[in-house]
Amino acid sequence: MFRVSFLSNTKTLLTTIILSSALVGCASTPPHPIALKIDNNMVRVDPGEYVMGSDAPEAKKAEKPAHPVTVNGFYISKFEVTQEIFEAVMGSSMSYFQSPNIPVNNLSWQQANFFIEKLNEMTGETYRLPTEAEWEYAARGGNESKGYAYSGSNNIDDVAWYSQNANNQAHPVGMKQPNELGLYDMTGNVGEFVSDAYDANFYRYSPKDNPNNARNEASGLAHKSVRGSSFSYNANESENYRRDFASQSIIMADMGLRLVKDIK
Repeated sequence: MFRVSFLSNTKTLLTTIILSSALVGCASTPPHPIALKIDNNMVRVDPGEYVMGSDAPEAKKAEKPAHPVTVNGFYISKFEVTQEIFEAVMGSSMSYFQSPNIPVNNLSWQQANFFIEKLNEMTGETYRLPTEAEWEYAARGGNESKGYAYSGSNNIDDVAWYSQNANNQAHPVGMKQPNELGLYDMTGNVGEFVSDAYDANFYRYSPKDNPNNARNEASGLAHKSVRGSSFSYNANESENYRRDFASQSIIMADMGLRLVKDIK
């Protein structure tokens, strides 16, 4: 009787050890501290449809025609990438306006992508730049949009650091009001690179579903789209539909970036 009980207890103990070992072996790796900090400040943007661009008389040729676009859901950072985050990955930055909580600035599209590459290597994540269509959808408030001219208000002073109030410099993130999705500084502060190459005629033949004009040109003269205006833009250059561009290799004091990540 003792032998049966002993064998039974031994078998139970071995089974418990094996199961515990299996669970430990299958445990997921904890998020990297930098990824945790970024993800805690990300907002989920649900899929939806909106009208991209504008047919307003003051809209530029590259911002016309207004056209329906659908986008899949994604996550986007509440804030532009700060120098604290950038320098934790890269060691330093060449930011002209320096402070840990000011967006990283004075960088190029190529440098922004190199940062994302290193960030993903460090954290095991898959951050990226938004597409131009994703960016405008988020700036307009996604499915929560109230149709504001700027990201979160019809009064630009509520939501943006721009030419009339910024004293020609970048400011700490999150100081102005957020938009409908809880995103800060989508208008003004620093301009934001997106993944798309800049094509003034793209809206004329853009696909409706998840348009993406990303290209990988070797030439340093290749132009990339820039969204969100900056501290150096006027109010009439800063509406949600406004488009601008920069060479992929040029370094500009009013340029930064914002991260997105796909929903899995």
